[in-house]
Amino acid sequence: MTPTAPDTEPPDPDTGAGAAGGAGPLAGLRVLDLATLFAGPLAATLLGDFGAEVVKVEHPGRPDPSRGHGPAKDGIGLWWKLLGRNKRTMTLDLSAPGGRDTLLRLAATADVVVENFRPGTLERWGLGWDELSAANPRLVLARVTAFGQQGPYARRPGFGTLAEAMSGFAAITGEPDGPPTLPPFGLADSIAALTCAYAVMTALAGRDRTGRGQVVDLAIIEPILTVLGPHPLWYDQLGYVQPRTGNRSVNNAPRNTYRSADGRWLAVSTSAQSVAERVLRLVGRPELAAEPWFASGSGRAAHAPVLDAAVGDWIARHKADDVVAAFEEAEAAIARVYDVRDVLADPQFAALDSVTEVEDPELGPLRMQNVLFRLSETPGGIRWAGRPHGADTDAVLTELGLTGAEISALRMEGAL
Repeated sequence: MTPTAPDTEPPDPDTGAGAAGGAGPLAGLRVLDLATLFAGPLAATLLGDFGAEVVKVEHPGRPDPSRGHGPAKDGIGLWWKLLGRNKRTMTLDLSAPGGRDTLLRLAATADVVVENFRPGTLERWGLGWDELSAANPRLVLARVTAFGQQGPYARRPGFGTLAEAMSGFAAITGEPDGPPTLPPFGLADSIAALTCAYAVMTALAGRDRTGRGQVVDLAIIEPILTVLGPHPLWYDQLGYVQPRTGNRSVNNAPRNTYRSADGRWLAVSTSAQSVAERVLRLVGRPELAAEPWFASGSGRAAHAPVLDAAVGDWIARHKADDVVAAFEEAEAAIARVYDVRDVLADPQFAALDSVTEVEDPELGPLRMQNVLFRLSETPGGIRWAGRPHGADTDAVLTELGLTGAEISALRMEGAL
């Protein structure tokens, strides 16, 4: 397959130049992204956001499915523009002999390989850890799968949805009399991506001491289990299984969403005792704050219906802007329930540049989430949005030392 010629060349990947200028803190780090949908690729994106050179390796005839996920504009998938940002794109059939040999040559120049094939797939192609580490003893191989590299489920197909179900997340999400509820976005995948980026940096720190790379075995079912908190500990020690409680918390109250007089939904949180007391004084129910049960989060949670009625009735009598102003004056925690339109119009997100504009040669200016955090000395940045399938194949292979004749031969073989 002939790679699609990009409309413009990406910036020099060796500079790691971020949108804010200067070199990102991960400049000089080279990452091969062999993964698809979504945890592995997002982990590579997070590394690329802070200056790593990320080379996205896709099958010549089967691009990363994220290119076709969700809405598209002019036939171009918008999700890919986000997930593929700061990545050079090339095609390579890893199951073809020429593709295998080329990947090993690429791995010899890389610091990290991220993959999410079912366990045993890379080994079947002659690209397992033994071959990769022989080509580059300093390589870190991040293996992101639904169930990990071992155990009775290791070879099962799986996606983040299964992790959201198996971790216990769905069981505690939803209304008490309703079904278990799955999130309408890739929650488990996203948590796994954050964990994978952290794991890769941890492995690289270990390499700095030992001189050798290692394998990161990340199962998507595990990070979401961790962020759910002490559920296993509660069950182990007390036999307690948390039920579904809707928007209420089992640890404190009032904690819910409430509708204002002008029809806006607002979220209130009272995780701190002092905040809970302020809220009850604000809504004109100080006598509730004087009750003995009010002195602890669990006591308040046990009386959530009473507290919800007190707060909800007060909010229902006032317009949303007035409610927010009163809560702010009382130093109590509240937020409007936003949809994406509100996010893009909010002054706090604007001040943080949380959603930033990126110029794209295919679609023009795009607004997307910015990098995850701000560094004062070596900031990250978005150098470019997701590029066309295979746009940088010839450039990457030429930099690797392949001649035009060798690249043509690979293309004739079907490896590109």
